[in-house]
Amino acid sequence: MHLDLNLLTVLDALLEEGSVMGAAERLHLSSPAVSRTLGRLRAVTGDDILVRTGHSMTPTPYAVSVREEVHRLVQQAHQVLSPVRELDLAELKRTFTIQCHDAVAASLVPVLVARIQQRASGVQLRVLAENALDTDDLRHGRVDLELGGDRPSLPEFRSEPLGEDRLVVAMRADHPCAAGFDLAAYASQPHVVVSRRGRLTAPIDDVLAAEGLERRVVAAVATVATALQIAAHGDALVTCTAVLGRPLIEAFGLLARPLPVASPAATIHCNWHQRFDSDPAHAWLREQVRASLEEITTG
Repeated sequence: MHLDLNLLTVLDALLEEGSVMGAAERLHLSSPAVSRTLGRLRAVTGDDILVRTGHSMTPTPYAVSVREEVHRLVQQAHQVLSPVRELDLAELKRTFTIQCHDAVAASLVPVLVARIQQRASGVQLRVLAENALDTDDLRHGRVDLELGGDRPSLPEFRSEPLGEDRLVVAMRADHPCAAGFDLAAYASQPHVVVSRRGRLTAPIDDVLAAEGLERRVVAAVATVATALQIAAHGDALVTCTAVLGRPLIEAFGLLARPLPVASPAATIHCNWHQRFDSDPAHAWLREQVRASLEEITTG
């Protein structure tokens, strides 16, 4: 059965106005067009809907019985097709899931939680660690935002650069390089690489290779915290981001020294699925993430 739901709109107007002309004016249609639709309504329902009584038209008992239901259905259809775009933070009840590496969790997430609780106390955050392998969590809505250095390539995903974070070298306070070091001294030390996929190389190795140098990587670990813990117990150096890595570097009592070579800063990306482009609550969350990062980078 194929129903033209426009019939409900015309029926609602006819029952509200009580005439073809009144319904036509209300719907900005011609009277003949509304008359034709009334004919279709009569054919579909098997009822006259409106009958002439003198100079006016009177609804049939059937029309009277369905008047309120028809009006409710039309109003519901308008609400479905015209979603509210204004966000009431006081009434917002929602749980957002964010996936990020541990340096982002340690630096940005505390600021983000505080901002959200000040503005929308009904919002909860679920923060997940990065996976070793790529997943479909963003596509299937299990994750609302991914924060980190990677950006998706498929067009169904959106990605926005939130900012850049320069690289530093973390080491224990009494490390032989604590007083200063050049690129050759940097390369001569043992290194720990942070890689969720377990890679033993990083972009800095290309910079070293261009200078004819090669560093000795002793381990690849999934988190910045693990890498820094290794550095705290030996001579290994950890190359990580300055601002996002600061809370963990300080927590382990380590020093952060500038990288002894010009190197591109690490870009921090915010990734989400396109289904959330026009979602006011999701857009508000993205704005809170941007503001939180700005707070920690300028504070």
